[in-house]
Amino acid sequence: MSNNKSHLDRGLGLLHATASNMATMVGIGPFITFPLIVSAMGGPQAMLGWVAGAVIAISDGQVWAELSTSLRGEGGSYVYLREAYKKYFGKLIAFLFIWSFLLSGPLEIASGYVGMVHYISFIWPGLTETHIRLLAFTTGIFTIILHYNRIKFVGAITIILWIIMLITVALTIFVGITHFNPHNAFDFPDNWFSFSWGFLMGLGGSTLIAMYDLLGYYNICYVEEEVKNPEYVFPRAIIWSVVGVTLLYAVMNFLVLGVLPWQEVAKSTHIISDIFNKFYGNTFAIVITVLVAFTAYGSIYSLMMSYSRLPFAAARDGFFFDWLKAIHPEKHFPHYSLLLVGGITCIASLLDLGFIIAATLSSRILIQFLGQIIGLTLLRKDNPELKRPFKMWLYPIPSIIAFIGFSFIFISSGIEAISLGLIWIAIGTGFYLLWAKHNMEWPFQFNKSS
Repeated sequence: MSNNKSHLDRGLGLLHATASNMATMVGIGPFITFPLIVSAMGGPQAMLGWVAGAVIAISDGQVWAELSTSLRGEGGSYVYLREAYKKYFGKLIAFLFIWSFLLSGPLEIASGYVGMVHYISFIWPGLTETHIRLLAFTTGIFTIILHYNRIKFVGAITIILWIIMLITVALTIFVGITHFNPHNAFDFPDNWFSFSWGFLMGLGGSTLIAMYDLLGYYNICYVEEEVKNPEYVFPRAIIWSVVGVTLLYAVMNFLVLGVLPWQEVAKSTHIISDIFNKFYGNTFAIVITVLVAFTAYGSIYSLMMSYSRLPFAAARDGFFFDWLKAIHPEKHFPHYSLLLVGGITCIASLLDLGFIIAATLSSRILIQFLGQIIGLTLLRKDNPELKRPFKMWLYPIPSIIAFIGFSFIFISSGIEAISLGLIWIAIGTGFYLLWAKHNMEWPFQFNKSS
């Protein structure tokens, strides 16, 4: 292993970790996607999608908490999958994770860019789709520049953006409480609840969007070697983030449903700005729009910090292009890996937002989320002596809930997104086999141990 490992600075603590996770989870998600959830379900029953997403996130959060404290190392899921499947086909699954991440990671960050600029269109309604995509692309370049600093600087910026996020959510809750109308919140359409195929597909679509909004409770796990006392920090940051943001979402979105009729909510592209504009005028609406934009940027900023470490971690272990393991000689961060992830993200920001959201989840569920759930079970079976500072509560019930939930979301993501995910994995498998044959790795290694 390269000596460059010692050049990473452990400069992040529990506050930084929790702020990073929560800022990533909130982002643009609830401010722009809640109307999509209401539209998918056709009424206030959209809250069922949030409930389903929350149950999945809380269950999966325990998977991350146990894996992150049992298997140490920069790269998060890359390390967990590599080690959990080491006895079987660890190199293949680790390679496929990095491969799938190069699609899903930049797509997730790009959705934040595009969503943020869409929200800003409230201030500049003349923005066309071309303008929005060019602004999103430019924001990506700016984010790369901001990350060209030491990890302590990045952590400080993360806390500032997290505070702005809390202010934005607090203002949203305030306007919801002061203008709440129970009739709007409980205006269910006739025959809204049934076990029909249409209801299940609507629930699946709303749960997919809700889960997209909740992504990020594990964000800090990708930078393990830059966190002080990770065994203490990770479980707390993950669980606190999941529970805290889930409660914030539940309260905020229920109140939004009570402020406007759900038919108006479903049609809005910048719902919070519209609410403030209706009750407090254009000036206050512009202020909240700016705060929402900064909140969205907090998510983008945190994601770029963590996701840029994944290709670096794989390259350092010999699983990816060798040049990506380079660490900046003065500022101590993986600068080439940052440039790769940032560059792909800028390109992805030129795509349609709806497709980006669906493809983000479908392209990572099979390898990352389902793979980790199964991997945790394999680790318990194959390595019972492994030190586990945190052990899943009520094991294996949370694992089963998360597995069923993610499988349901994958099926609900649509044929285009599913096809993209499966084709990308198939191409990645082909590349792995070529790489493995050239390097005499599994399944072509006959005379050396795995």
